[in-house]
Amino acid sequence: MSNLNNTDRELRHFRNRIMALAVLVLFCFFLLLLRFVWLQVVRHSNYVAQAEENRISIVPTMPSRGIITDRNGVVLANNYSAYTLEITPAKIEGKVDEVIDELSLFIDITSRDRKRFRRRMEETKRFESIVLKSKLTDEEVARFTVQRYRFPGVEVQARMFRQYPLGEVAAHAIGYIGRISQKDIDRLPEEEETNYQGTTHYGKEGIEKSYERVLHGVTGYEEMEVSASGRAVRTLSTRSTVPGNNLVLSIDIELQRVVEEAFGKRRGALVAMDPATGEILAYVSKPAFDPNLFVDGIDQQNWDELNTSINRPLVNRPIRGAYPPGSTYKPFMALAALELGYRTPQAAISDPGYFLYGNHRFRDDKVGGHGIVDMYKSIVQSCDTYYYILASEMGVDTMHDFMKQFGFGEQTGIDLPHERKGILPSTEWKRNAYRNPNQKKWYAGETISLGIGQGYNTFTPLQLAYATAILVNNGSAARPHLVKEIEDGVTHERKPVVTETIRLELKQENIEVVKRAMAGVVKEGTAARVFGGAGYVSGGKTGTAQVIGIGKNEKYNAAALAEHKRDHALYTAFAPVDNPKIVIALIVENAGFGASAAAPIARKAMDYFFLGKKPVSEVSTRGMPEPDDYPEEPDEVLQPILTPAIPEEENTEEE
Repeated sequence: MSNLNNTDRELRHFRNRIMALAVLVLFCFFLLLLRFVWLQVVRHSNYVAQAEENRISIVPTMPSRGIITDRNGVVLANNYSAYTLEITPAKIEGKVDEVIDELSLFIDITSRDRKRFRRRMEETKRFESIVLKSKLTDEEVARFTVQRYRFPGVEVQARMFRQYPLGEVAAHAIGYIGRISQKDIDRLPEEEETNYQGTTHYGKEGIEKSYERVLHGVTGYEEMEVSASGRAVRTLSTRSTVPGNNLVLSIDIELQRVVEEAFGKRRGALVAMDPATGEILAYVSKPAFDPNLFVDGIDQQNWDELNTSINRPLVNRPIRGAYPPGSTYKPFMALAALELGYRTPQAAISDPGYFLYGNHRFRDDKVGGHGIVDMYKSIVQSCDTYYYILASEMGVDTMHDFMKQFGFGEQTGIDLPHERKGILPSTEWKRNAYRNPNQKKWYAGETISLGIGQGYNTFTPLQLAYATAILVNNGSAARPHLVKEIEDGVTHERKPVVTETIRLELKQENIEVVKRAMAGVVKEGTAARVFGGAGYVSGGKTGTAQVIGIGKNEKYNAAALAEHKRDHALYTAFAPVDNPKIVIALIVENAGFGASAAAPIARKAMDYFFLGKKPVSEVSTRGMPEPDDYPEEPDEVLQPILTPAIPEEENTEEE
């Protein structure tokens, strides 16, 4: 009986264990069912997308960047196709350096290629393709093709490269592209980020930067089915790229060449523009650089040569160089005097060769003075004393308010990045410019030299050209721009670029007085020798701007000064006088008198523009110092913006 009870008890225990186990098994199956529902129902769309991503690869295809031409169709920037050797780090077997070492056995991979690749690897995601070597030869492509099976994750790709066929010519206007950086990407609007997927290059300077999104085009893609090893199996769908738009610049590249050759080894800048349309006809900054150096990453040696050069070839002088305008400022002073009632054309002064202000003597360039001087003579013979007196009467704020409407001290709005404002001084400007309370105060003696374009006055060559255009075009001029037309990359339809036209409320009779005097400069004044026999009627104004101050009992002697301390030479010009088609403003740094160093360059530019003449030896050197007269490398870097203290005596050595 006892054994039977034990058996029943064991059976009950066994059944309980079976039931507990069954419950556990059912609970586990229930959990699995819940997980199955979660994966297959709730998260179905998410995992389908992930599976598709593993199976499908989206490969962006780069659009062809728009080309850039001059106004006559001469190509300034274009594209060409070449092969590149590229590595996708996530797909290679082994270490990257070992793979590169093996590749170098049959492809010439330089230390520069390796260094650049490592830098790009730090900036790029591992699953993205990185260029190891650009512009492979056909022989190198063939050698790699034979060995390709040994290098998973390494491919040869055909890519488009940017080229600037004319090298240094108009380099500061065109600019250049370089490898796209994270900073470039961060600056993009959100809606543009997708369009730059896979993009390797980006506009860095000049027109290439200003019109980056116009030139870039629309990125396409190929939707590829790939195997587990990452190899393409088939193309599922594609979206074609849309090529970038082309740009037609307003520059006449032949005129540009004439001017650049006229500068020779000298440093300086020139802007030539059409006052009616604002089109820039020539845009010169000397010395220049070869933009091709930057396309695929400039090497250290070339970078050091450009960046540390005493001549600063990377400085875009027409919009970044700020210089005293010298006597090219006098026509504007004369117009201000007429408009504001400080002078009549006939009102004259007696010039003894200096202007005495308190205990300070401001000297004229002509010992003994110019005698009796009216407004016409003050411009034609460039009489400093006339404008010393005028500036003293007008005061700094009156001059500031009148000159501001011509664009002095303001950005012109040209379609280039990094334009400088320059300085149009006023009492308010000085209060804001300095921290020291003693420096904030405006002293009356500082006003005098402003009348001849010295002192705190510092403007860019572009500002001077634009202001001159407004003046000689009867108070009206379009804002300057370099792009003349935008051509659709697909339809090739062209859309003209039109900028705002400025119209000032000026009396025509006053403008005519100033223009007649500027024509007199060329006919019988400081530029008469240079423009003698020209087949057109032009007007102009010479200018010489001090770089350093001259002591009370000292006389300016260029030969005794280091080259970088010599005066700048300036010239502004326009023609024809009655209906200007071209306005020129130029500066030759540390070259001396505007009449001898700057005006001849303007003459050659106008000879080509109106007569189609290209310079010959005797015309190109007439009245102009030879390049060898000046050292190629000055002792120290020129500081374009001067901040003078109150001078005891001014000496301008003006024409």
